[in-house]
Amino acid sequence: MSDDNPINAVESSLGIPSTPNTSAAGTLTDTLGQGGPVLWILALLSVAALAIVLVKLWQFSRLRLNASDPVERALRHWSQYAPESALVALQGSPQPSARLLARTLEGLSLPGADLGLLREELTRFASAQLEQLRAWLRALEVIAALSPLLGLLGTVLGMIEAFRQLELAGSQVDPAILSGGIWQALLTTAAGLSVAIPVVLVHSWLERRVERCGHRMEDAVTRVFTRDLGRDVPPSASIAEQPEPQTTSATTAAQHAS
Repeated sequence: MSDDNPINAVESSLGIPSTPNTSAAGTLTDTLGQGGPVLWILALLSVAALAIVLVKLWQFSRLRLNASDPVERALRHWSQYAPESALVALQGSPQPSARLLARTLEGLSLPGADLGLLREELTRFASAQLEQLRAWLRALEVIAALSPLLGLLGTVLGMIEAFRQLELAGSQVDPAILSGGIWQALLTTAAGLSVAIPVVLVHSWLERRVERCGHRMEDAVTRVFTRDLGRDVPPSASIAEQPEPQTTSATTAAQHAS
């Protein structure tokens, strides 16, 4: 039975052996096998990085890091001297900034609250919240730094193997042996960079979101403690009440002498 596939006909005319169609899974397995154990390690690291990113996205979405409504609404109530309404606005919010603000208002509502101890407790609580947000981000950083090094290691090992095959070939050196060994060796470097580059970008983006959350937490607490700043004394009155500069004895003596 003749083969009516034009691609196979062209391959036969050029002397290229026709290869059967393989599945995507088989092609991926063959590629990983040609890259050696280093490529398998990079594949596992990429899967781990993807899992960490998905977990962090789910965590940030559940905590609603980008939403500022409960905190701003509570601060408006606080500025209007309505601490009870501010606490109601924060009730049930999973945001770290909202939880920190609620703890701040609860501490200030206690009779005889020590502001120094309250600030220390708020600092501890904020650090614990940020530490939970940064969980597993260090693992992403390690994967981003380790992947190119593993790719380079695979390239070096592949080049060593290619030159070893050339040595074993002796005088019957086939250029295909060298070229095949080189592209298989460079495959691990390409894989390492392919893993590292997106991981670096995603890690920077996640770290920036954590930093913004920390800034909002600090801003909210500062606005609570500085609510009455400059409200009692208007600027004109504060300037008018400044004491006049006192003349020194040397200045007085100079005026009498003149």
